[in-house]
Amino acid sequence: MARYTGPRCKLCRREGVKLFLKGQRCLSNKCAVERRPTPPGMRARGRRRRQTPYGMQLREKQRIRRSYGLLEGQFYNFYKRAERAKGITGHNLLILLDTRLDSVLLRAGFVATRAQARQYVLHGHVAVNGRKVNIPSFRVKAQDKVAIRENSSVAPQVKFRLERIQPQPVEWLEIDLKRLEICVNRLPKREDITLPFNEQLVVELYSR
Repeated sequence: MARYTGPRCKLCRREGVKLFLKGQRCLSNKCAVERRPTPPGMRARGRRRRQTPYGMQLREKQRIRRSYGLLEGQFYNFYKRAERAKGITGHNLLILLDTRLDSVLLRAGFVATRAQARQYVLHGHVAVNGRKVNIPSFRVKAQDKVAIRENSSVAPQVKFRLERIQPQPVEWLEIDLKRLEICVNRLPKREDITLPFNEQLVVELYSR
């Protein structure tokens, strides 16, 4: 499946906010947004444009899509699924995105970046309810148990990261470091998703 393989820091510069695509680097003084707080490209320098309502909606959609590492078609499919579900479409969208398997690994602190979470899953290092899952977009449900597989925990690249796990306080997740397991106590609510997104702009964009 196709995926973006270009410089991730350029994505943050284009959106003008930190998307935290490179883990701890985004929190250091090496962050590209802090060093070069302008969009990439020669023509973008010193040029200011008045942003239209459509432009604001488009930028917000791009921020959310790029933060979760999705292509345009993948993101639109998530939106249509959120639109069909009961409740507020924007809230449903973020909840669907945050219950992806790669998102759960990132929220729990088992990986430094979403790209690393995707790699763990694709390489077969992750199990859900005792069964190996190699699909990053796999959606977890309440009471599911996500764990690093026993044989995978000794792999050099996985072991290096696991020795540096910094668990994040997530109300809807229960983390067991000894067993390298994440228990999904419940599905997240909108207030559990602390990313600074305005999902209503995305709904307005696709409703045009």
